[in-house]
Amino acid sequence: MTWLLFAALLLLAGGLAPALLLSAKGRPADRLAGVQQASAVTVLVLLVLAQVYGPSSAVILPLALVVLAFSGTLVFVRLLSAR
Repeated sequence: MTWLLFAALLLLAGGLAPALLLSAKGRPADRLAGVQQASAVTVLVLLVLAQVYGPSSAVILPLALVVLAFSGTLVFVRLLSAR
């Protein structure tokens, strides 16, 4: 196990678990913060795994996820503001 795989495992355990807990309970604004944290941790883990295993073309997936997560957040905020 390389140190990059260990870093990906730590990111998953230390970042994704609290994000999923936060996005499952609480007010809608708290859930939005949890979803944003989960998407940021997922992007970081995918970038680390692309660095370890994949070719340079594997970086496209996390970068596309950044754009989609940002646009999804804007839509969710728009729906929250209507309340």
